[in-house]
Amino acid sequence: MNLSRRTVLLAGAAAVLTPALHAPIASAASRDLQPYASYWYPDSLPAGTPEPGITWRSLKSWSAATDTDLAFNAASVPLAARFTPAPVNTTARSGQARIQSLVSFGPTSSNPSQGAPTADYYALTHWAYVDELVFWGGSAGEGLILAPNAPIVDAAHRHGVRVLGTIFLPPVAYGGQLQWTRDLVQKDGTGHYSLAKQLVAVAQAYGFDGWFVNAETGGGNSALGAAMLGFVKELKALGTAKGLRVTWYDAMTVNGTVSWQGALDSQNQAFFQSADSMFVDFGWSQSSLASSGTLAGQLGRSRYELWAGVDVESGGTNTFVNWDAIVPATAAQVTSIGFYRPEWTRNHLPATRTPGDFHTADDLFWTGASLDPSRPDTTVNWRAPAVSVADRSTVGALPFATVFNTGHGLQWYENGEVTSDTPWNHLGLQDRLPSRRWVVRTSGTRPSVAFDFSDAWRGGSSLLVSGAPDAPATLDLYATRLPIGPGTTVELTHRADAGDVRAELAVATAEPGSPGQAPSYTYFPLAAGDGWQTTTVPLTGLSGTVRTLAVRLTGDGGPVRWRLGGLAVRDAVTAPAAPVGLRVTDADGGNLRFAWRAAPAAVHRAAASAGRHYELYRVLPDGTRRFLGGTCQSAYYVGGLTAEQGESVARFELRAVGELYNVSTPATTTHHW
Repeated sequence: MNLSRRTVLLAGAAAVLTPALHAPIASAASRDLQPYASYWYPDSLPAGTPEPGITWRSLKSWSAATDTDLAFNAASVPLAARFTPAPVNTTARSGQARIQSLVSFGPTSSNPSQGAPTADYYALTHWAYVDELVFWGGSAGEGLILAPNAPIVDAAHRHGVRVLGTIFLPPVAYGGQLQWTRDLVQKDGTGHYSLAKQLVAVAQAYGFDGWFVNAETGGGNSALGAAMLGFVKELKALGTAKGLRVTWYDAMTVNGTVSWQGALDSQNQAFFQSADSMFVDFGWSQSSLASSGTLAGQLGRSRYELWAGVDVESGGTNTFVNWDAIVPATAAQVTSIGFYRPEWTRNHLPATRTPGDFHTADDLFWTGASLDPSRPDTTVNWRAPAVSVADRSTVGALPFATVFNTGHGLQWYENGEVTSDTPWNHLGLQDRLPSRRWVVRTSGTRPSVAFDFSDAWRGGSSLLVSGAPDAPATLDLYATRLPIGPGTTVELTHRADAGDVRAELAVATAEPGSPGQAPSYTYFPLAAGDGWQTTTVPLTGLSGTVRTLAVRLTGDGGPVRWRLGGLAVRDAVTAPAAPVGLRVTDADGGNLRFAWRAAPAAVHRAAASAGRHYELYRVLPDGTRRFLGGTCQSAYYVGGLTAEQGESVARFELRAVGELYNVSTPATTTHHW
């Protein structure tokens, strides 16, 4: 990236996240069993020795067979299919501009593989507007090639978003060495680029979707430029055969020098033609984007395969952007959008920030000042994605369920009860979340809607509606494509915390006639009562396909607080199959590594499902269960356990959790202190 635009030295690409995410460095008397996200140099390592907490590795010598942390780092959720419902407003376009997001979720080194005991995390939830996520990072002193954490890939895939790892060859000013570029493009004895094959192998083993190639080390020549071009072509060819993608960053030119063009032109079009897309550096102008789009068409490519870089790392929603150069309001959109570091929505907040503070800022970034995508505010300088880009959904098959879990929380809840009071984050546990946040249709006073972390039915959060609605208010939740059969049923778990409010399920079986119109709903009353209530609603009288799920609340004009803890749509209910072979694979004091296997496929075929994720509990001497963590992987690390008074053996239970949040019988194991 253009050095004049870089505001943070990538030797600490996520330094602002470090205090929350760094684990203690192991002493000489102990072993650090905590698994971390993987990072490498292409081949040769820096001179000297790494700083504490950093491990220098060569990608050339990597193999899946010798990767001791692979079970913790390999994503398991397949990429979900997406569809585009009728846009919720008249300004968003489908089939035009898309969004690529470059995010640093944590430091390059010491970034825990499977979440951490803190709720202070960039828990991205607005996946509906994102096409590709780039796991950003890398530094000269740690490593240059980053594989994404499994929880991030699992959450993204659940929402139909591809995730790319990063190949970062730093500028010389930031410690870059031209040798690392030469290492990346070296050929083997057969004339092939050996690291291209390695990169494809890593992406397959780890379960992510390709690579973002960012070559910014200056000093090259035309021979190195030709070698880089050959490398990208081979990486693309090998990757395409495996369903992977490659994005080229507008830095190195065909003559091997680094010169940020801010455009697609003769200096980088060969790289663009050899990749799936290109991130255009921030120095673009209205005319350079227009010419770039035209040239892409002349090359037989879509102009929307160009991501116009928008640097929001330091300014966020206060960043000045010439939006009409990218997504004009009254003409065809020119290119796609490439956000650099949108985790500003978390990082700019004070250290006392809460998960609720983060989501408020993140909603403003993605939805806009109105906080309602059906009523986009086009009068402000920040043109939020919801104003221009049509949202997409993956809710297209039964069963479907959500407990509105955002992937982080202050406590863990099960059936409305706290089973752990430890803050946590793990994006792999995130639900498919409402894509249109928050559409409220009312002729009266609009209530506020937010994820709330002070109480939940399950997981770490619930959906809270509060205010003083003086007319019926319909809250759109999900755009869906769910087939309605004779036994299709909707279940809602809800609670009225304050006020006199009547709640109804709202179901639409047809798309609105045109963008921006409200669906036509059929309403079903929900039960009233104290505490959490679960209402089962057969979709009697409806046929075809559920297109929209919503709730309608009617109050008496006084203050209302109404909470939605869970929503499920199902036909039959099948129990998840229990995991097998639970065991402690390594231990050092109270730091334990667990592993298990999914139930055999034969069990799945016998009226049982493979499950959504796993949850690990400790069974205390008095018989109560304490939640230790959850994951989509078949391995998990727990640190800092201690023996209870008089306890010589610790007992653990692991359950598979199904798509409907029903649980399997437990697998058990013990650990002797």
